[in-house]
Amino acid sequence: MNTKRIMIIGSPGSGKSTFARKLRDKSGLPLFYLDMIKHKSDRTEISSEEFDMKLMEILRFPEWIIDGNYQRTIDIRMKKADTIILFDLPTEVCLEGAIARIGTKREDLPWVETEETFESGFRQWIEQFSEKQLPEIYALLDNYREKDIVIFKSREEADKYAQYYGTSENAN
Repeated sequence: MNTKRIMIIGSPGSGKSTFARKLRDKSGLPLFYLDMIKHKSDRTEISSEEFDMKLMEILRFPEWIIDGNYQRTIDIRMKKADTIILFDLPTEVCLEGAIARIGTKREDLPWVETEETFESGFRQWIEQFSEKQLPEIYALLDNYREKDIVIFKSREEADKYAQYYGTSENAN
């Protein structure tokens, strides 16, 4: 497998970032978390213009893994990616995943999520992801059928893919 540019998208709490770390550790590809680019540790955000400039710098690299949705820029990343990985897991699984990480320091977010931040709109975003974001993502995927598109319906599928990534047994 000669994948050098991988984008990982899907609902928060689905396991994207955990999977991205496994892939980075297995492949040696540099990993970029869009949340770490967009958000500052004081819970403010950089401007869309600054975000776009930083994203374009990353997209110029010959190799990368990019973890994150940011729907406004998905098409730009799809154009540059060799492999597009979508986590399309049940909403309940994503909610459980997001709830389980509350209070945990993570390398993919510049602050520790709290019960308060989860309940102040983040929960609703996860609950509406399948209805509002997924149809748009699937419509965009239709434009990139020549790409290696991988859709996970469970974390077990993602774990198996990561386990065999880069080996001849890795079936897509």
